[in-house]
Amino acid sequence: MNVLNNLSFTVIAGIGGLMAINQTAGVTVGIMVVFVEYSRQFTRPLNDLANQFNMLLSALAGAERVFDIIDEQPEKDVPDAQSIHSIKGSVRFKHVGFSYGETPTLKDISFEARPGETFAFVGPTGAGKTTIINLLTGFYPINEGVIEIDGKDMTTLKKEDLRKQLGVVLQDSFLFQGTIMENIRYGRLEATDQEVIEAAKLANAHGFISYLPGGYETILQQDGGGISQGQKQLISIARALLADPAILILDEATSSIDTVTEMKIQEALKRLMAGRTSFVIAHRLNTIESADTILVLQEGRVTESGSHLDLMEQRGFYYELQRSKNMDAIL
Repeated sequence: MNVLNNLSFTVIAGIGGLMAINQTAGVTVGIMVVFVEYSRQFTRPLNDLANQFNMLLSALAGAERVFDIIDEQPEKDVPDAQSIHSIKGSVRFKHVGFSYGETPTLKDISFEARPGETFAFVGPTGAGKTTIINLLTGFYPINEGVIEIDGKDMTTLKKEDLRKQLGVVLQDSFLFQGTIMENIRYGRLEATDQEVIEAAKLANAHGFISYLPGGYETILQQDGGGISQGQKQLISIARALLADPAILILDEATSSIDTVTEMKIQEALKRLMAGRTSFVIAHRLNTIESADTILVLQEGRVTESGSHLDLMEQRGFYYELQRSKNMDAIL
C-alpha cells in the first residue's frame, strides 16, 4: 500500500506539475494540491483494510500457537511409577544414546557419578553437553540405554518427585515479576522468611539485597529487570540452596560478570556444591579444574575422561583447550 501511495503522489505531482507549468486546462498549483489530498483520501481506506488484514493474520497465527499448547499432552509417568522423597545422588549412564532427528546427538554415553562427586562436561558447541542435562532432568526420553538414579531406572520414577531432588542454576537466570523474597522462596514454597534470608546469606546475596530500598520486598520486573546479571545469578543460587537438592546441574554464568561478583558467585557455588552430586557445563576451564571427573565430548561421544591432571597428561583435546586458553591470555 505504501507503494500505491507513493506511486499516486509521483504521478499527480509529475503530470500536474507539467500541466501547471504549461497552464494546460487551467491547472494550477492549488488544483494539484487538492488532487494530492483526494488521492490520499482514496488510498486511506485501502490502507486501513490492509492493516486489518495483517492484524487478522497475526491473530490467526497466535491462535494457532495457543491451540497447540492447549492440545499438548501432559507428561505421564509409566504405570506403577515409584515415588521418591529423598535420594543419595548416585547417577549412572549406561550406553545412553539419543537423537533429536535422524542424526544421533549422543552415542554410547557411559559414566557413573557417586554421591557428592562433581562431573564437568567440556566440548565444542553441539557436542551434546546440554542434551545430557536434558536427559537427566527427564525433558526428553532416551532412545537407547539406561539412566539410573540410586540404582533405579529413571523412567520408573515419578518425574515430579525426581525433579524435586534436582537443583538447576542456568547461565541465564529466570526470575519472575515479584519480590526478591518470592523469587528465592520459589525453590521451596513452604520455606519461612528466615530460611529464605539464611539461603541468601549463604549465596552471598544478602549484602546487596539489604542495600536495596525495599530489601527483600523489592519488586523485580520480569526477567529480573532493575538488578545486574551477577545479582540475578546470586538470587538463583539462593533459590537452589533453599531447595536443598541432592543433585545439582550448573551452567556457569560468569562470562560477562565483573571480577568481584564472579568471586562471590564462585564462593556461593562451592557452598552449594558441598556434599551434593554436581554436573557442570563448563565455559571457563579454570572453574572446573577441581572437578572429580571431566568428560570431554566430541560429536556426541565421550572421547576423554579423568581429572584435570589426568587429561593434561594425556595431551589430547582437553590439553589443547587449556593450551589455547593460556595462549589467548598471553596474547
